[in-house]
Amino acid sequence: MARRYDPERPGRIVDAAIKVAAERGIAGLSHRAVAAEADVPLGSTTYHFKTLDDLLVAALRRTARAWLDGMAQWERGLAADVPPAERLVALIEKWLAGDRARLELEYELYLAALRRPAVRPIATECVEEMVALIRRRTSDEGTARALVAFLDGLMIQILITGRPFDRAEVLAALRRMTG
Repeated sequence: MARRYDPERPGRIVDAAIKVAAERGIAGLSHRAVAAEADVPLGSTTYHFKTLDDLLVAALRRTARAWLDGMAQWERGLAADVPPAERLVALIEKWLAGDRARLELEYELYLAALRRPAVRPIATECVEEMVALIRRRTSDEGTARALVAFLDGLMIQILITGRPFDRAEVLAALRRMTG
């Protein structure tokens, strides 16, 4: 039987991995679950992604790229006269108003770098690109790094605790950080 040429298959497999991880968490990610979701033979997932870490890396790359593209769009749209604190609050509100499962997945994939060395370079690249984007609107790199750490910490706390977003509290903190 002739093999069917399917150049889109690796992308569909990554999309399926993202969907499986969003529904079941990283612990629920398996070649078998992804193959079923992508409607491809199990051998296709292991052919294109030898290990689960390979698949996880591809999923993190795709979700990080979407996240960073959204941040870049936000940064390009900033007016020069709008203080960064107000724009950062608006960005946080946009994230929280979006797809909560997607936001949880993005942070779960990001935090997977704690235990999975294969994922660390992608998480590091994501942090560095976020710092570079925010650095364009701040006085120095240290402030940009502090803002990225603040944003990540805030988002993780909100996602874990379910604590409501307090716009005034966050805006006041961001104003102190950005001067």
